[in-house]
Amino acid sequence: MIFDERRSELGEGPFWHPKREALFWFDILKQKLLTRDAQGPQEWYFSDMVSAAGWIDHSSLLIASTGGLIVFDLEHKTQRLLCGFEGDPPHNRPNDGRTDPQNGFWIGTMSQSHAPNAGAIYRYYRGTLRKLFSGLTIPNTICFSPDGQSAYFSDTPSGHVMRVALDTQGWPKGKPEVYLDLKPLGLNPDGAVIDTAGMMWLAQWGASRVAAYGPDGAFVKAISFDAPNISCPAFGGDNLRTLYCTSAQEGMAPDARARTPHAGKVFAQANVALGQISPRVIL
Repeated sequence: MIFDERRSELGEGPFWHPKREALFWFDILKQKLLTRDAQGPQEWYFSDMVSAAGWIDHSSLLIASTGGLIVFDLEHKTQRLLCGFEGDPPHNRPNDGRTDPQNGFWIGTMSQSHAPNAGAIYRYYRGTLRKLFSGLTIPNTICFSPDGQSAYFSDTPSGHVMRVALDTQGWPKGKPEVYLDLKPLGLNPDGAVIDTAGMMWLAQWGASRVAAYGPDGAFVKAISFDAPNISCPAFGGDNLRTLYCTSAQEGMAPDARARTPHAGKVFAQANVALGQISPRVIL
């Protein structure tokens, strides 16, 4: 079913705010944050591209923007810069991101022109921003195991989803290893979320679907949606069993957009699995 009729150019970063009981997401290229709650649809516009967020409290979000990480007040529409992405190329923008179980925030950056190897993945944790992985083109698939002992990420063009062990504070330890190799299948890993059973729900750009993989990397099933470019899933709803998915129109020719009128909308599938509660970001 369609959860929201608004068509984003590049929908991304959906997350369920447990205090506000509402789904939030972004249109990166249109530089806005969107939500839909009991009062209906709302939007906030920014001067930079914005792509992902974590909740700090009922009214405040930590948002990844082109200029760095900002603290944004939903009620007063005010923002302050928390920190910049030191050493990141000037024409980069943020992409996929998510809060980890240790209350840190991971965010990928990439070239606005998709230049190879210009991107990186950063982690903000209680006052410290650290670059974790560099040389990435389109960082995606940032998500975490329920026990907080593993993180996942991808560089979409590689077709690989990586898994890396985490220490007790949530910092990577050891080298990332391949969790999924989707290259032989021609599948493009995009955003992902992990449910309470440890199953990964992975959006696959260009395949009109979200695919589920077990902790061992075995394919379980896929859910199809009526748009070619599904970008990122998130669990939410009253019982955290609804799978929401953002989508995009980016790169689609006018005739393709006309043939797929639901591209760019947000979809919802009820009773999929039990999702994890989105952790709070601790500044």
